[in-house]
Order: sequence, then C-alpha cells, then structure tokens
Amino acid sequence: MSKKAELQKQYGLFINGEWRPASDGATFKTYCPADGELLAECAEATREDVDLAVSAAWEAWKSWKNVDPAQRADILIKIADVIDANKEHLAMVESMDNGKPIRETMAIDVPLSSDHFRYFAGAVRTEEGSATMLDGNTMSLIFREPIGVVGQIVPWNFPFLMAAWKLAPVLAAGCCTVFKPSSLTPLSVLEFARLIGDLLPPGVFNVLTGKGSRAGQYILEHKGFRKLAFTGSTEIGGDVAKAAAERLIPSTLELGGKSANIYFPDCKWDMAMDGLQLGILSQRANSRTAASTRRRSSST
Repeated sequence: MSKKAELQKQYGLFINGEWRPASDGATFKTYCPADGELLAECAEATREDVDLAVSAAWEAWKSWKNVDPAQRADILIKIADVIDANKEHLAMVESMDNGKPIRETMAIDVPLSSDHFRYFAGAVRTEEGSATMLDGNTMSLIFREPIGVVGQIVPWNFPFLMAAWKLAPVLAAGCCTVFKPSSLTPLSVLEFARLIGDLLPPGVFNVLTGKGSRAGQYILEHKGFRKLAFTGSTEIGGDVAKAAAERLIPSTLELGGKSANIYFPDCKWDMAMDGLQLGILSQRANSRTAASTRRRSSST
C-alpha cells in the first residue's frame, strides 16, 4: 500500500452526475489531522446549489422509482465491487482525512461498507407487500413504495461507513438523495462519488460539501425533501427533528450522548476503562489520533 493516496487538488459539488463549482465559487480547505498537510480544496455549497441538487434528485426519481428491484440490487452489488476493488485507496483517503489508523479503515470502515451494499442488495429482493382479508369481506393491501428525495448528513468520525449505512437503503428503496458529509472529512465520500458516478443515473446520488452552519442548514430549511437523516450532535439533531416535524416528514437521528457509563464500587477498574474505550473511543488507538480527535472536537 502506498503511503499517500492520490487526491484531486480541488473537488466540486456532485450534482446530477456532474462535477461543478459552487454557484458563488466559494471553497474551503481540508487538512490531514496527523501532520496539518493541506489535502484538497472543496466547494462550499450555497442555497442555490441545494436547490439545484434537490431538483435534480426529483427529476431522477421519476424513473429511478420504477427501476425493478432486481436491477437496483444488481447496481448495489456493482457498487460493492467498486469499493472492494478500491479498498486500499479508499482506506488511505479515510485515514489521511479523518486521522484514524489505516489498520482500522482497512479492517472496519471499508469492508463493512461494501458488505452493507451487498446486504441491501439481498434485502431489496425479499421485500414484499401483502394482501389480507379482514372480517371476510374487507381486503387490506400493504404496498411499500419509495418515499422520494432524502436529505442526509453525516459527521466526521465514520464518514465513509456512515455514507454506506445511509446510502445503501436509500438506493435499495428506490429513493434519491442529497448527501452532505462533514466539512472536516469530505474526501472519502467525494472519492466514492467519483468512483461510482457512472453506475447510477444522474441525479440519484448528489453530494454537497460545506459547513453545517451553511450547507447543512440549507438542507434543513429546504421544503423539497420527503425525509431527513442525520448523525451528529444532540443539539443539531433537535433542529433536524424540528425541521422534519414542521413539514410532517419522517426523520432518522443518531445523536451524541448515547454512551453513558455506570460504574459500581466493586468493578475492576482496568477492565472498565478498556470496555469504555472499546465501546465508543476505539479510533483513539494512539496519541496522535487522540490529539487529532480532541482538535476536531474542539472545533465543532
């Protein structure tokens, strides 16, 4: 494995199957937390860019929702194959941009991502509706249909794996997405879009980059989504839930503060500390990674 992954010097927004700059030309820089090296410049999405991505997603949905589940499953398998074929590259990009050890991205983040696409490739082919007779003269019909365009936001700690967690079921269900990674760690998702861009119809998968206070907020405020999915802080999760509730659309939230620990007087302290670190802080495998994590936490 090479010591450095080959990256683009500049990444645009991935909208409707094309790479384009932000509507106002604004960019931001992303750095390697291990040594402070500049990795790339990325486009800072505007409200107009969100509008464009949502419009492209709805246009794509008109045909994507009608694609046979077996065909969608085949595309998911091809995406998994692309991840496996580029696992070393994607693992190194994730390590450089996120700061976690390469052994973790190679053993966890990347292989579990391809496995997730394979899982939903199988799941979509087993999904069925039902017809049930009630009281002898009434039929209850259940149809499972794609909901439309989904807005999805993921944090910095597992950007690639969380992208797979969110993207695979959306594609399997016949929905389209406008996806925003953290501005601290956008590169693995951008590289992923570059690798799989030709496998999906234009507009099905759109990637917007930028700060949560700008691009993320524009997504929350946009009325064109039929669902919102967010992983991140409890505070922002409340804003996502409120935005969804005001429009009467569903939301899926995975929020911070979920890993409280209770210790009893007779516990074995060393084992308790090992369990704590393994349970939620596993990527802090060395002092450099721990330091980078603290820097990222203090800046968010």
